[in-house]
Amino acid sequence: MNTTLDHFSQHTLSRFQHELDKYPSDQKQSAVIACLSILQQEHGCVSPAHEKALAQVLEMPVMAVHEVFTFYNMFNQQPVGQFKINVCTNLPCQLRGGQKALEHLCQKLGVGVGETTADGKFTLQPGECMGACADAPVLLVNDRNMCSFMSHDKLDQLIDGLQQAEAKP
Repeated sequence: MNTTLDHFSQHTLSRFQHELDKYPSDQKQSAVIACLSILQQEHGCVSPAHEKALAQVLEMPVMAVHEVFTFYNMFNQQPVGQFKINVCTNLPCQLRGGQKALEHLCQKLGVGVGETTADGKFTLQPGECMGACADAPVLLVNDRNMCSFMSHDKLDQLIDGLQQAEAKP
């Protein structure tokens, strides 16, 4: 039988422990989102083997880990590009150009929704409400950096800037 040590480095287990220390010992499952985030930061996505091993660490059913993992669109079920771009397409953003922003990015990057560019740099996805309706259209880059009021010119500048930032040695 595989142990969690087969799936996680000592560094990863140490990071998990840092999160676990925030909760009472009988509430380990409270760290599931933080631990999933750690796995994604380290591996780019979370595999079924990671889910199973994390369930062992947190002493919770694998299905409970899977339910949390698949509920939030910030977690990647498969590898994504270096820059994952989630464009908000909920109704308030739709009314202020969210869908048009997504379509513009599809055209600029030459990919469809949910696809990754051939060079592996960009993955383009629709996103759920990001809590910034007044700033629409909005998007998130790599689930961390929110960009607001994204006109087509600003979208072009963002993509061009990300391509240049990546190109630097």
